[in-house]
Amino acid sequence: MKPMQVVALWWMLLLEPRLGAARKDPLKRASFYYGTFPPGFSWGVGSSAYQTEGAWDQDGKGPSIWDAFTHSEKGTVLGDETADAACDSYYKVQEDIALLRELHVDHYRFSLSWPRLLPTGIRADRVNGEGIKFYSDVIDALLESNVTPVVTLHHWDLPQLLQVRYGGWHNASMSGYFHDYANLCFEAFGDRVKHWVTFSDPRAMAVKGYETGQHAPGLKLRGIGLYKVAHHIIKAHARVWHSYNSTWRSKQQGLVGISLNCDWGEPLDIRNPRDVEAAERYLQFSLGWFANPIYAGDYPQVMKDRIGRKSAEQGLDMSRLPVFSLQEKSYIKGTSDFLGLGHFTTRYITERNYPSHQGPSFQNDRDLIELVDPNWPDLGSNQLYYVPWGFRRLLNFAQTQYGNPPIYVTENGASQKLYGTQLCDEWRIQYLKGYLNEMLKAIKDGTSIKAYTSWSLLDKYEWEKGYSDRYGFYYVEFNNRNKPRYAKASVQYYKKIISANGFPNPKEVENWHLKALETCALNNQMLAAEPLLSHMQMVTEIVVPTVCTVCILIAAVLLMLLLQRDS
Repeated sequence: MKPMQVVALWWMLLLEPRLGAARKDPLKRASFYYGTFPPGFSWGVGSSAYQTEGAWDQDGKGPSIWDAFTHSEKGTVLGDETADAACDSYYKVQEDIALLRELHVDHYRFSLSWPRLLPTGIRADRVNGEGIKFYSDVIDALLESNVTPVVTLHHWDLPQLLQVRYGGWHNASMSGYFHDYANLCFEAFGDRVKHWVTFSDPRAMAVKGYETGQHAPGLKLRGIGLYKVAHHIIKAHARVWHSYNSTWRSKQQGLVGISLNCDWGEPLDIRNPRDVEAAERYLQFSLGWFANPIYAGDYPQVMKDRIGRKSAEQGLDMSRLPVFSLQEKSYIKGTSDFLGLGHFTTRYITERNYPSHQGPSFQNDRDLIELVDPNWPDLGSNQLYYVPWGFRRLLNFAQTQYGNPPIYVTENGASQKLYGTQLCDEWRIQYLKGYLNEMLKAIKDGTSIKAYTSWSLLDKYEWEKGYSDRYGFYYVEFNNRNKPRYAKASVQYYKKIISANGFPNPKEVENWHLKALETCALNNQMLAAEPLLSHMQMVTEIVVPTVCTVCILIAAVLLMLLLQRDS
């Protein structure tokens, strides 16, 4: 058992009485709500370039920080796996778009690879025409299939040269390079793309890339680097929004927002003011860190107070949290046409005071500890639990906290650990039903939710977890060089929700569940036959041509011998 698991177990046993009190909340035990979503509600699925495309060094693409990280930092990714091939989606675009048509989704959220378009990351150096053509063809194919493209500009795969030369997002100059890259994308694709996401989950970029080192570029600048990185990302986002607003919006009529991921933080004991404050702090250090500057012009007050006090206690002359000037606050505030919100699970939060002499760190700045209820269903991942009521609470929190912005749910889904092939993914069906119903309740509460993106279309590369976690509606056989896709039962269930635009009545919804599980039996048979099909393919592609070649050579030798004998 890992040390953190031991701590969590100890706290859980110690605080069980308080946890019991928290479970009595009536909102968490609310019954299922049957109804439909508003007309025009958009249903979709998502993916990202690095996790799916593969072809990491093909057709003029430059290396990304994730290419460098996975190739050189052994032991950082489970099984030392890379995304060099991933799902081979670069070569299987039409096949994947056919899956989107099969799902009947309204939109597809995907990201552009910055180093595929600009191999060095710098527009003045070279624009890769093959990269432009690739994404242009993808967008055209989506529109021909009546699928709206929702395009993310940056989903973690920064061009490696920008990291080597400037230190990546730790350097303020990155804002200018991102601005140039974004304007290239608006210029090349903005006539057809009307929904843009500047950054996907920038908090993970900052915390895991520059604080813990779990993600590329693998730096551990404890308690300092992540705040600088976030500061530069926020300013880069605002700059791109203003650029679109002043240059492109009148011609292209699109929207620009940002996607922020946040789990819900519930007070361990709602009767304890310190737990309530700790839960609020959890949300502000997570969602508020990026959303508050965009919607209110500055960092949350609790972040400024906590980090400022801790910095002073550590003997520093100024806070480790950077400061926005008055001009920057005004420039950043209001730079989002919609709030992209990603959500997966919930945590119970209780206060935990970390002494300042332990040194700077994000964990110590927050002064809290995260716990889980042992009764929550575990979906296979050591981080993901089925807690649907937390989704409704987060959506309502965002609605009241940021002035009722249009909300696009940009990521939400359930993973499966790779303990064997499971196409009958009943846990994902249950997750979809529970979380989508809580989203429907949030709309009933008055939250302005416009779209939902389920994560994800395919099983794919899951960053430091390699290929061990599977979020896809479609199973990908990574051990087969053709990377075949197989529909899971959840495909049929999600299709029914989309077609009905919600949950019409108990009998129909229950029938969806049964029908979905029936479909996976045939797909399981097809998957079981895959080794035989692969063997037959090998025979066809390798053995047969080889035998024919040998026969031709033997015939040629015999013919030569006969000719020599005759002569």
